[in-house]
Amino acid sequence: MSKSVKATKATKAAPAPKAKPVSTAAASVAPAAPAVAAKAGQGVKKVVLAYSGGLDTSIILKWLQDEYGCEVVTFTADIGQGEEIEPARAKALKMGIKPENIFIEDLREEFVRDFVFPMFRANALYEGEYLLGTSIARPLIAKRLIEIAKKTKGDAISHGATGKGNDQVRFELGAYALLPGVKVIAPWREWDLLSREKLLAYADKHGIPVDFKKRKGGAPYSMDANLLHISYEGGVLEDPNFEPEANMWRLTNSPEKAPGKAQVIELTYVKGDVVAIDGVKMSPATVLTKLNEIGGKHGIGRLDKVENRYVGMKSRGCYETPGGTILLSGHRAIESITLDREVLALKDDLMPRYARMIYNGYWFSPERELLQGLIDKSQETVNGTVKLKLYKGTILVVGRESKTDSLFDAKISTFDDDGGAYNQADAAGFIKLNALRLRIGANVKAQRSASAKKPATKPAAKPAVKKAVAAKPAAKAAK
Repeated sequence: MSKSVKATKATKAAPAPKAKPVSTAAASVAPAAPAVAAKAGQGVKKVVLAYSGGLDTSIILKWLQDEYGCEVVTFTADIGQGEEIEPARAKALKMGIKPENIFIEDLREEFVRDFVFPMFRANALYEGEYLLGTSIARPLIAKRLIEIAKKTKGDAISHGATGKGNDQVRFELGAYALLPGVKVIAPWREWDLLSREKLLAYADKHGIPVDFKKRKGGAPYSMDANLLHISYEGGVLEDPNFEPEANMWRLTNSPEKAPGKAQVIELTYVKGDVVAIDGVKMSPATVLTKLNEIGGKHGIGRLDKVENRYVGMKSRGCYETPGGTILLSGHRAIESITLDREVLALKDDLMPRYARMIYNGYWFSPERELLQGLIDKSQETVNGTVKLKLYKGTILVVGRESKTDSLFDAKISTFDDDGGAYNQADAAGFIKLNALRLRIGANVKAQRSASAKKPATKPAAKPAVKKAVAAKPAAKAAK
């Protein structure tokens, strides 16, 4: 039984003290009690845990068994993190998990098809730079947690996200959107294992294996990987003025060490999604895997950014997104010839808001789904090919073509004789009409300026008032 459970029972047994009056002002700023709805065994008989098989989630698994006395179901997803996930099964079995309660799934195709590609149709960038590699993976994991909870009749879900990060928000907003009454257990918001020493001591006490690197301090930063990117944060990277060491990067060559010869690739688009590379048809996950390989070789897709977390603090993160960086460049290029000017402008206006929805965990929100419908409608004409030249960390668009949906009309846009397709004389009226408000404003401004320069008019002089002279008596005048 946990300390917090014991404390709760002791409080109930003791007589309630008289409440002291609290001012309204004090009450308004008092911190709210932590929302631990599932704690103290409140109906939790079975919990579905997002389980990687690593040290943290292995500790969480044992902690759930001890603190809640409940049955644990583990869910391990392959979303392209590049690590073998099958060993998680053996680790879960060793921790006493029933074979039927161990779920290990390859979600790479679903991840790219239903989450990554829809996001790239919007050209989404958070704060103008971040391609949302971690953010977009969380709703898929939340979705499967809920589906497995329903399948196994679980009472709750659990995750290993900390109370300082964005991932707790993303997991839980997704879960609540899909199963409003689900109970969520977030150990990092409940336990006191808040240091590496305490975690290692807990692992040793319960026989949880700890590899040598973690016992000696582990990596100087934390990593999160999937098929779209790798992120690095924490540790030495918490100093935003610290340049990460060259050996930190895993997916990309440094631009300095990238090949000295450029490579041109051709992407084929159907309704905004890449369906082939250099004419070879591929599935969504295969497309991204191949672009990661090509982009990584040429040093494409590194980012070092200080961003604003949804929970309120600034955070420094380093990212590698080679395939995603290529996808963004190619998609903007094919849209440039297939989308109407105002449609493209509207998408650009809406994109930052769409990106914030994903970053903040609102993938399953009605506003994101509504906006996705608008975005997907715009992509019906985004068909064709784009040629990109990759060289030492740079991407240059060198060609774009759509045989069915291009709005680029060479007969009209040519600087040579267009045979009357465009009457240049029409431009004069167009310019004058568009300048009308500017001309009116300029005239009013000139009038104000002229009025300000005129000397102030002196008030008219008052007529002199002569003193009245009393008429002398006629008699005196006669003298």
